[in-house]
Amino acid sequence: MTLADGEAAAVACVDEAAVGRMLLELISVPSVTGTPAESEIQQLLAGWLERLGLDVDLWSMDLPALRADPEFPGTEAARDEAWGLVGYTADGGDGPTLILQGHVDVVPPGDPGAWDGDPFVPRVVGDVVHGRGACDMKAGLVAHLAALAAIRAAGVRLRGRAAVHFVVGEEDGGLGAFGTLRRGHTGDACVITEPTAGALITANAGALTFRLTVPGKAAHAGSRDEGVSAIDAYLPLHRALLRLEADRNRDPSPLMAEYPIPYALSVGTLRAGDWASSVPDLLVAEGRLGVRLGEEPDAARGELEACVARACAGDTWLREHPAQVAWIGGKFASGRLADGHPLRAGVADACADTGGGPRPRERGAPYGSDLRLYTAAGIPALQYGPGDVRVAHSPRECVSLREVVGVARALVVTVMRTAGVK
Repeated sequence: MTLADGEAAAVACVDEAAVGRMLLELISVPSVTGTPAESEIQQLLAGWLERLGLDVDLWSMDLPALRADPEFPGTEAARDEAWGLVGYTADGGDGPTLILQGHVDVVPPGDPGAWDGDPFVPRVVGDVVHGRGACDMKAGLVAHLAALAAIRAAGVRLRGRAAVHFVVGEEDGGLGAFGTLRRGHTGDACVITEPTAGALITANAGALTFRLTVPGKAAHAGSRDEGVSAIDAYLPLHRALLRLEADRNRDPSPLMAEYPIPYALSVGTLRAGDWASSVPDLLVAEGRLGVRLGEEPDAARGELEACVARACAGDTWLREHPAQVAWIGGKFASGRLADGHPLRAGVADACADTGGGPRPRERGAPYGSDLRLYTAAGIPALQYGPGDVRVAHSPRECVSLREVVGVARALVVTVMRTAGVK
């Protein structure tokens, strides 16, 4: 397929200079998950959507009501407020609605000394923009905005509608997407512009956060034989978790086969002891359990709990003083675009037709995202966006402006072909 005249005209309206300006402005807002700046950026984006002529719904989410929902996806960051933001093109009729989705929150920058300058003062080196949130995922937000601006500038009238869902709280569970869907905002398909390095991501593994509490017996370090170190008690559990990870990664889905560990089980924090010359009587470990494609989160939880129980049963101390498992923080189920859904071919064709190259390859991703919330709500979804996730969440985070422009052009055609043109 090649571009129709109207599609080519709209693609030509993607404003490359505006792409750069918008990205620099968004990176400058330090919208770390749960902070006031997360709300600030929603207000900024709402103004941009209004100037594009969209019908805008900006609302303060009812956090107590959402948290009380039995399907609430969980959170990790403390927050006092959350704002939802949705925009719709105003000229739609009876055609399909395509959702363009992206999250506005970013993870904390970490050690300032690891960055070359302030992480929230974007640096431009040639074609590349550096800064926290550059690829994850403010470049994706800009691609959505640039695509809609180009469609408007070209005078295109859609038969259906394009909807923009800008959401908070993706990094710690998906509060924003969950609240947006609970408000009744829906559509026929969804493109999420997470960084995909030129691939189509049609499936996500899930992730669950766990806490292990391991007891010991306190004693003076000079007579440590009178106590039991909680650190020593934890070691057989750690070895058991490594074996569980190996078992859970045998024969992964072909979409996940390129990853050395598609469903990682990782212990991220260990806390034990309160005095150097005391035998520690408690260790708390927190980590992340990967959820396999198509696996129910409760089944994944059950496997880890059974693993811990077996390890305790095989240890002299833990048999009488078993470790406890708790499930905390975000709850990411897996998600997947149904085989044969036309969204897959539609986005792939738009990429090839606007970029002049081959259709992008398809793969899964070993991390959770909002994709699973949309597919669970009956809205087919995939990820295609600028940047590479391998530099996200790191001081190396960056994105190529050419890539942002390329994604915006593909989105122009995807919107026109999916929603239809009058």
